[in-house]
Amino acid sequence: MFNFIKKTLTSIYQKVTSSLGRLFAKPIIDTSTLEELEQILLEADTGTQTTKKLIVTLTKQAQNNAITTGADLQQALKAELTALVNLQPYQEDTIDILLLVGINGSGKTSAAGKLAHRYAQLGRSVILVAGDTFRAAAVDQLRIWAERTNSTFIAGKEGQDPASVVYAGLEAHAQQPESLLIIDTAGRLQTKVNLMRELEKMRAIISKKAPNAQVTTLLTIDAMLGQNSFDQAKLFHESTHLDGIILTKMDGTGKGGIVFAIAQIFAIPVAYISFGESVTDLQPFDAHAFVSDLLGA
Repeated sequence: MFNFIKKTLTSIYQKVTSSLGRLFAKPIIDTSTLEELEQILLEADTGTQTTKKLIVTLTKQAQNNAITTGADLQQALKAELTALVNLQPYQEDTIDILLLVGINGSGKTSAAGKLAHRYAQLGRSVILVAGDTFRAAAVDQLRIWAERTNSTFIAGKEGQDPASVVYAGLEAHAQQPESLLIIDTAGRLQTKVNLMRELEKMRAIISKKAPNAQVTTLLTIDAMLGQNSFDQAKLFHESTHLDGIILTKMDGTGKGGIVFAIAQIFAIPVAYISFGESVTDLQPFDAHAFVSDLLGA
């Protein structure tokens, strides 16, 4: 399933998978094998806390002779990593309103456009709302995506209250109740407090204007930022309800391990993986397929 990722994520699958492959080929594993595995996981941005948890678990299995060979280690690691990211599956077929949040530069606007294409392919009409009124470039970019995906486009004036633009989007959605409303939000105001207040205003308007709508909030995370993405995830996780994550820019130098760290620490499912600039460069995340491909299992 993830062959499209293998073709794109050469930095992940050439470095990480080849390094792991050497360990999995060993006829006998020892302490040094697990130490090498720990280093590989840390270099893949899996995070100190998550890596420690994995190594402790695998070490106990090795001490109990449940793991004696490299092949055993491969299967045990596969089971542990899959368990980390195999959370409650993200449900994409019941959504009425999709709210995209994340810092500027994390790929929100591109993700909005790709999601518009995906839902159009699923037979839904889409309304794209330019809720980031503080950056003219973001509005222009989303307008282009709307044109590419034949979506209805709602925008206001530069500097306009984002909540009022969302209100206009909700008005349009009320006229097309079967449509999907995708809201691209601002990622940076003067302070994080201002940013969260804007999101709260949007949520309040949505609740009042469309009280029965199924609202989903997705956080875009830039895979290339590695551990720095945790500050972003923590900020939004503490301030607003998150239903899932879109891991973006997976065609860069990101190593992919952040998927496991975020899943363990925040217990938020990865909904999609985004890469490239094509409308089709977004795919639903599949835990089993992702881990199997990463480990060559």
